Amino acid sequence: MSAPSPLQTANRGLALDGVALADVAREFATPAYVYSAAEMTARWRAFDQAFGEQAHLVCYAVKACSNVAVLRLFAQLGGGFDIVSGGELERVLRAGGNPARVVFSGVGKQRDEIERALAAGIRCFNVESASELDAIESVARDQGRVAPFALRINPDVDAGTHAHVTTGLEANKFGVAAEEAAALYRRAAGNNMLEAVGVSCHIGSQITSLKPFTEAFRRVAAFARELEQGGIRLRQIDLGGGLGVAYGDERPPAPAEYVAQLLAAIGDCPGDLPWEVVIEPGRALVADAGMLLTRVVYLKETKRRNFAIVDAAMNDLLRPALYGAHHPVVAVAPDGKVEAKHYDVVGPVCESADVIANDCTLRVREGDLLAVLAAGAYGFSMAGSYNSRPRPAEVLIRDGKARLIRARETLSDLMAGEL
Repeated sequence: MSAPSPLQTANRGLALDGVALADVAREFATPAYVYSAAEMTARWRAFDQAFGEQAHLVCYAVKACSNVAVLRLFAQLGGGFDIVSGGELERVLRAGGNPARVVFSGVGKQRDEIERALAAGIRCFNVESASELDAIESVARDQGRVAPFALRINPDVDAGTHAHVTTGLEANKFGVAAEEAAALYRRAAGNNMLEAVGVSCHIGSQITSLKPFTEAFRRVAAFARELEQGGIRLRQIDLGGGLGVAYGDERPPAPAEYVAQLLAAIGDCPGDLPWEVVIEPGRALVADAGMLLTRVVYLKETKRRNFAIVDAAMNDLLRPALYGAHHPVVAVAPDGKVEAKHYDVVGPVCESADVIANDCTLRVREGDLLAVLAAGAYGFSMAGSYNSRPRPAEVLIRDGKARLIRARETLSDLMAGEL
């Protein structure tokens, strides 16, 4: 895989948007997540502009990277937000996001989360079960507010992705089968506390082929038109997210190609396109915009393997241990005088699963910096404190300056709530 476009080679080693990564490490220490505001902006605009005159809303999937400064960036661009918890809603509101541009997804919304979201005036609840719809109706009645909702349809489409991130099969916990959904829409039509504003779907994450998207979108659009023929008028069709990125040799479609196929798929059914189209990209907006900066602590050579032991670990970047995910790793300032060797880049956590990347060809010495690429999505947002390791700092490169957007946790922070 080629390096993300904001990464450049300079005299002093790699730089991100003109800021030397060595300087970032010197100022903020390692490990640290470093993000490019310019790359995030370019990715968001690529999706937004691809729709042309078609009414649409690009909702950033907050779970991918939920730092308030990142959310503020997307809010300033005019984006919406896809949330899956009350905590994510509070982050969006703190970042200045417009609640009227927020869709609330997820299978297990708690009553207090529903209460807060309804009171805040969110755009829509993406509902995933009959019981959840009942709970939303109860809250709406208590508050005297009409609750806007869309049922998340499970189209039973195989996304061809990792089993842990597929969400559109009947065997998955997500969504409602079309037959059940039709009955729920009809039931809600007679309830003055519920307003059916749309229909939604989401079939998974890290999808690099247009075929499963096309199949799912056609099924959902056909379902929406059947509802309208039955007298249930909808304002929006939410087609979720899931477009993948290139961690290795994947070849995902560009945003413009994805959007063009999306519009063609839902326009195949007879009649004009009567809805505002909502999409929920997350990974595709932030993955390549972020990297994990880490320093080599020790080099260890054995008869079978060479290890570069770094100060980042699986608690900082869980994806390789959780999904067997691959992230390219490059030396920030490789020394041509050092012999290139194959290393497994590993962390200090006491688990054999604590591997950042296997079989990396590197020219490194102890103390050198490494950049773990394409780590902007599901990197920090999945980070934890296993082995009582404080979570890393987060840094945003914007307008040629490196800004701290989350302070590194301290040991006192880790124990602050303990009695």
